[in-house]
Amino acid sequence: MIPLLLPAELAEVDSSAPEPVEVLVRRAGYAVAGAARRLMAGTYGRRVVVVAGRGNNGADGRVAAAVLARWGARVVVLDAADLPGGAALLGPDRPGADLIVDAAYGTGLRRLYEPPDPGSTPVLAVDIPSGLSATTGTGSSMTAAATVTFAALKPGLVLNDGAERSGRLELAGIGLDGAAARRAAMWLVEDADMQRLPRRGRRAHKWQSAVAVVGGSHQMNGAPLMVARAALRAGAGYVLVGVPGAPEGGGLPPGEHVAVDLPEGDWVAAAAASAGRARALAVGPGLGAAARGTEGAAGPDTAVGRLLLATDVPAVVDADGITALGSIDAVRAVTSRRSAPIVLTPHEGEYAKLTGHRPADDRIADVRATAVQTGAVVLLKGSTTVLSDPAGRVLVAAAGRPNLATAGSGDSLTGIIAAFLARGVEPLEAAALAAHAHGRAAGLGRPEGLVASDLPELVADYLSAVAGTQTAASS
Repeated sequence: MIPLLLPAELAEVDSSAPEPVEVLVRRAGYAVAGAARRLMAGTYGRRVVVVAGRGNNGADGRVAAAVLARWGARVVVLDAADLPGGAALLGPDRPGADLIVDAAYGTGLRRLYEPPDPGSTPVLAVDIPSGLSATTGTGSSMTAAATVTFAALKPGLVLNDGAERSGRLELAGIGLDGAAARRAAMWLVEDADMQRLPRRGRRAHKWQSAVAVVGGSHQMNGAPLMVARAALRAGAGYVLVGVPGAPEGGGLPPGEHVAVDLPEGDWVAAAAASAGRARALAVGPGLGAAARGTEGAAGPDTAVGRLLLATDVPAVVDADGITALGSIDAVRAVTSRRSAPIVLTPHEGEYAKLTGHRPADDRIADVRATAVQTGAVVLLKGSTTVLSDPAGRVLVAAAGRPNLATAGSGDSLTGIIAAFLARGVEPLEAAALAAHAHGRAAGLGRPEGLVASDLPELVADYLSAVAGTQTAASS
């Protein structure tokens, strides 16, 4: 995992460096020059405009400018303070450029910034696009083709507009990597982390990773089927599916899942009994009014709350399950009486119902506070997914893709999380790895027209490729 550090944490890491700042600036400048050379596919005869400020960020840019000039580039250095907001960086005196290096301001900028206009010339940002908040990813900045950053990633590079404004991220080592890792309390999931998934042993059997799914209704019985299929493709050896009030067989088409008949009225006891042999529980998608049970009930008095208290396996609660539980205090009333962990997976609307507010710009601080208050792992869905556990540990998954904005994709994510829980992964990591796998799997599918039923097969393909890489590495 890649460490994520806030500006104040980065300042602590910088101050602890054994080398003088001039050495760090030199290393950073060479890293920027190398990134520029790769972007331009060479340096000889290339034209580069460097926008440099007065702090360390500007110093990095000036070192890079000097290095690029030695490598044969034609370099112009502009003082950021002399450029009015919105000014064109290229004009009669600078008729063209192959690259603009944005080294105007770094993570310490505290004022609003109106960036100059790069036109159509690609931009390489130094540490972070100038004007972008290193904490929230909001603010006005040039849009970079790539950003070379140092020591650790900043949350603003992957949150809100930051993911698009920063372009391709390159983390350059300048001698602070170890200190950054020791200081970090937030981490970004990367592909290599998928190797943490436990593999099935030679003597494994299907019940060792069994999942129970409770969801669906007369109107939405497809949701639990989506959960079940994703769980099976993500490594669950056995999946039980119960739909309250459905006809015999759960009202679902035949498949590898096993239907559990649940009554339309008080279905909790039957659902808890069927989950007795499972290693994880997924509850909520498509339940509708059945999730609450009694009108006006909240927390432990709801049908979902009673099911959670009647079972003692890790559980992922999604969709109608989250809405039924109610407020933060109501969720806490359940988690405080349950020994096994709960993972909540709200989208923005469900998060607003749970907390009473829309997600804040500082999603990390917001989600962390909600996890601490609820006593549950909280996964806030988005193109960048933010997760925290009740201890305040934060993981971020940034593999989300636009083609996941389709009905039912969240049900697939619920199934993957449940499968990873059943495979024995601790809850925060299980949810984060599932979000990463979910996004990577979508990347294997159609950029246009992807539907949720495509995802289970794609998840299996992605996880199989990961397993193949691990096997090759160990042989």
